[in-house]
Parts: sequence; structure tokens; C-alpha cells
Amino acid sequence: MTRKIEIVEVGPRDGLQNDPVLMPTDVKIEFVERLIDAGVKRMEAASFVHPKLVPAMADSAEVMQRVPRVDGVKYIGLALNEKGMRRALDSRCDEVNYVMVASPGFGLKNQNATPQQTADLFDQIAVLAHDDGVPVSVTVSVAFGDPFDGEVDPKTLGELAGRAKAAGAVEFALGDTIGVADPWAVRRALDIVKAQSGDMRIRMHFHNTRNTAMANIYAAIEAGVDVIDASVGGIGGCPFAPAATGNVATEDVVYMLDRAGIETGLDLDKLIETAKWLETDGLKHPVESALSKAGGFAQV
Repeated sequence: MTRKIEIVEVGPRDGLQNDPVLMPTDVKIEFVERLIDAGVKRMEAASFVHPKLVPAMADSAEVMQRVPRVDGVKYIGLALNEKGMRRALDSRCDEVNYVMVASPGFGLKNQNATPQQTADLFDQIAVLAHDDGVPVSVTVSVAFGDPFDGEVDPKTLGELAGRAKAAGAVEFALGDTIGVADPWAVRRALDIVKAQSGDMRIRMHFHNTRNTAMANIYAAIEAGVDVIDASVGGIGGCPFAPAATGNVATEDVVYMLDRAGIETGLDLDKLIETAKWLETDGLKHPVESALSKAGGFAQV
């Protein structure tokens, strides 16, 4: 049986949140429509954080009002606290993704909370999503390294996975916020997280800051992970992490998986078209992905 990998498209949220261009709402909707046309079934579309901190996401409620409600397409909203959770639910997000943090240095600067405090808060607010019948997932930021504290003990990831499971999360993601992970660190972390995750799905979120994202995805898939975050064009980065450049590009990931005979349900040509559209019309600046420049398999 052919293996299937789910790609969660994060371009409309994580891809845009740190871009120097503030994409207008109308253009964001076109971006979402292009992604749906390329076969995307699950995407981050909104972030319910304070608009002064992340101006690019200030129109998230309006975006969620206007996105196409297509059968089988799920929209994820990001929340960091109770207010964000309530706004995401009020905006009819199909799923809410809450952020825990793996290290106190980054956590205190980003969410004004330590790892344990972010887990404690999730205990308190996850019930809001449960009451509304909305799935809630958890992403752990700086899972492989903190720009302020350095290395992260993978035992912390296991502890947070256990807390997320106990509070009712359906999925647990490891976020390489500053792009320092390597394939061996990925395997070590997954061994520990799997022991605590029970029936929660595990998702991986890699930034390609140090050109290791594709190798890390390979390692994660070989370890049994079947949900991967990616961003068309490789756009994005964390506004709170110094020098944290973009996400791994969706089209680059899909090309690799296509060559392996792994199904994603995504149209590579349309993803490449969307990356080029970002360069010419959407963001009007170059994007980082390789496939947007080289195209698919070379034709003689």
C-alpha cells in the first residue's frame, strides 16, 4: 500500500506573519483559494495574537469570515492564551492550535511564560475548544533549541507531550523555530515524545534556516511521522526569534515525496505556480524555494 503523508500548509499564517510585506486581505483570500486549488485540505489561516505584536495577522477575524468553506478543507487558527482561543472559536476555525514552549528564555520573551506555565494554561483553556466540539492541537516552539538558552533537553518535550495528551490535544507538533535541528536530534526527540504521546498524532514543523529541513523531514518520516508542516515558497519565520528565516517550502517537500512514491494529494505544478504568484503578485519579492526556480523533474 502506498504511504500517505499529510502536508499542513502554513503559508497564510506562519508564512506571512514575519514578511516585510503586509498582504492585503483580498490577496490573502486569493492565496487561500490558490492553495485549495492545489489540493490543500488543511492549512493555518489565522493567528489570534495582539495585532501590535504581529500586524500581519491583524485581519485574521475578517480572513476567517471570507475564506471559502469547502467540504474537506480545514482551517487552523493559532492561539497563545484564553482571549486568542475564544477569538479563534468565535471566528469558526475548524481547529485551534495552541503554542507551548520548550525553553524559558524564549517563552518569557514571546509568551511571558515558562514551559510549565504554557502547559498549565493549556489545561485551563483547552476545555473551551472541547465544549465547542473543536479539535485542539499543540505546537511546541523552540523544540530543538532556544536562541536565548541554547540546547533544549528532549525530556522536556516528552513532559509537554504528556501534558498535551492529558488535556485532550488530538495532535502534538515539534516546532524547530530557529532551524537548528538535525536528523539525529529529530530521532532522539521522537523516541521520547512517542513514549508519552499515546494516540495523539505527531506533526513536525521545520524551518530551513540552516538548510537541514529536508533531511529532518526524511528522518521524521522514517521514524513514522505522517504529518508535516510546510509553506509555499518557503516563506515565513518567527518574528520573535533572531535570524529565524523561513519555513521549508511545500513544493520542495512534495517533490521529494512524489519521487519516493509517497502520496500527498497536492498538485506540484500548481504549488510552483502559487510560489511564482507570490513573487510577482502576492508578496512581490523573491521566495526561497528551490522548485519555484528549477521546476519539477527536468524534461529533455
